[in-house]
Amino acid sequence: MVSVNPFAEFRRECENVLAAALKTTIPEAKIETFPMSKPNNPNFGQLASSVSFELAKNLKKKPADLAAQLAKAADKTRFVMVEKVEPAGGYVNFYVNFAKFSAFTLESIGQLGQEFGFIKTDKPTKIIVEHTSVNPLHPIHIGQARNPMLGDALARILSRRGNEVSRHYYIDDVGRQSSVVAYGYAKLSKPVPDEKADLFVGKIYTVTACLVEIKKLNRQMELAKKVEPTEEVAKITKDLDEWMTIAEELEGKYPKLFKALLEKIGEDKNPEEEINRLNRCYEDGEPNARALIREVSELCLEGFRKTQRKVNISYDSWDWESDFVWNGQVSKVLGQLEASGFVHNENGVLEFDAEKVIAKMDLRKKLGLREEQEVPPLTLVRADGTTLYTTRDVAYTLWKFERAQKVVNVIGMEQSLAQLQLKVALYALGLSKQAENLVHFGYSLVTLPGYKMSSRRGHYITFDEVLDEAVKRAYEEVSKRSPMLTEDEKRNIANFVGIGAVRYALVDVDPGKPVVFTWDRVLNFETNSAPYVQYTHARACSILRKANKNPENVNYACLKENLEHELIIAVASFPDAFIECADYLKPNMIADYANALADKFNTFYNALPVIKAETVEITRARLALTDAIRTVLSNALNLIGVIAPDKM
Repeated sequence: MVSVNPFAEFRRECENVLAAALKTTIPEAKIETFPMSKPNNPNFGQLASSVSFELAKNLKKKPADLAAQLAKAADKTRFVMVEKVEPAGGYVNFYVNFAKFSAFTLESIGQLGQEFGFIKTDKPTKIIVEHTSVNPLHPIHIGQARNPMLGDALARILSRRGNEVSRHYYIDDVGRQSSVVAYGYAKLSKPVPDEKADLFVGKIYTVTACLVEIKKLNRQMELAKKVEPTEEVAKITKDLDEWMTIAEELEGKYPKLFKALLEKIGEDKNPEEEINRLNRCYEDGEPNARALIREVSELCLEGFRKTQRKVNISYDSWDWESDFVWNGQVSKVLGQLEASGFVHNENGVLEFDAEKVIAKMDLRKKLGLREEQEVPPLTLVRADGTTLYTTRDVAYTLWKFERAQKVVNVIGMEQSLAQLQLKVALYALGLSKQAENLVHFGYSLVTLPGYKMSSRRGHYITFDEVLDEAVKRAYEEVSKRSPMLTEDEKRNIANFVGIGAVRYALVDVDPGKPVVFTWDRVLNFETNSAPYVQYTHARACSILRKANKNPENVNYACLKENLEHELIIAVASFPDAFIECADYLKPNMIADYANALADKFNTFYNALPVIKAETVEITRARLALTDAIRTVLSNALNLIGVIAPDKM
């Protein structure tokens, strides 16, 4: 007998035994489900049911008496994997027959291999996971890198659950920022990059934005001195001083580029007006504007693709925000929203009244809002006729729902309001099913102790820099730990260890909490890191290589030690962990699981010999257990995009 979820089979047997005992002792009791949980102490069994507490409320009896009654009535003829049933403190405790359960679990893992644990859903769904979607203005930096790591892990997990998953990247190429970088790029006569393209574009953007801002503030200062009060002059002076400091810093970093842009931008009396004109032209689809902004955006995306290839991330679709403007879908959505009765024109500005929708449709509870919590209106169209990001996002979301039943947007928590307004807009359009299947997977930022990132100052550590540094540090560690390896082996190992370390570090923290990125934590070979789990997997592989044979005719009853039993329960529980992480979108659970399993295996390895066990029978059984742990660690790491190596 083989099962993709051995522990679920044990749980099902416990439920059946309990149901039969209840029918025998208290036939009038109507219990549809039997709550089961794992006791913290294995001395109380491998599963415990609290059903006696629920029964006690209705029967006016003590839970302990009911538990004793049920345990005594347990029909032993039904036992296959259950060894015994005992009452304890009102709970009904079930003890597994480890000889049978070990054989069942380890043989299942051995036969299923890379498929073990990946339970398919009864209702496979078409799902779009939109992730990364960094604006094409500068390189992906470490503060943004958590997005693709989480997004790719979610896509892998949902796909393994049996869903049809499509990975999408939304290219935000409409808006002032894209026009700023395109303006600077054009002023330099569209130069050919002499370095990685996104790094090149990022420098142009930062310097251009700074110089344009200084020109704007100087104009405001001239006007303010004539007509504005002293306080306004003081405010502009403060802003101008800050930008002049930034300019001085940028000139020191990029002297040739700064000089060239200073000269070219200086030729325009009002660069801000030129940028606004370019922005309007691009949204209107004017050919020259289209060609210019698409060209500089593609340059940046070329750099993004190179970075993503390093971490083995790809996309099924690259969706241009501008396409939804040019093909009329944004205009169509605007018309539908205006017709809904929830949009009003205020001095030429179109405003969507989200709060009115929530009140009229009684959505507060459904959206998880407090009674006193008000949702501000959403500006759909500015006075100059240009649309806002969330307006365009409504059109994009409708397009995604034409292709999928569920949409998961991996977007930072700072966008929570915009994502909420987007959902409310779907309700206003009568698309309640789509609204309910729109998921904002929010996450907190990545911080670096002692370093403050600022895009406008050009203060950021690129994702490429972090990956390169991780590989470099991993190489040093591998060389120290395994000097006997060839240079090629060291380089290869350093690459997957370094990349894996970064991926794991950005996934294993609960998404709601910030990631504090420190090298001591990221590349820790001793605990809770990708290198630690990878090293554990490699250790298991090494044991199996030294044994030089696959265990045959295994007597699983030889696995009698508590450490062995803990490991068997741990690998048997991997499918349950997978289901929970997939259905509740918790990729960090898989990292936690892998780390905990690695901890247990290393404790086992240090305490009990495998190849040199007391008898050949015990060696065979422990080799089978080691092989199962190797498989499960590999399957878990694969879900979060981390390579499970044979050697380290």
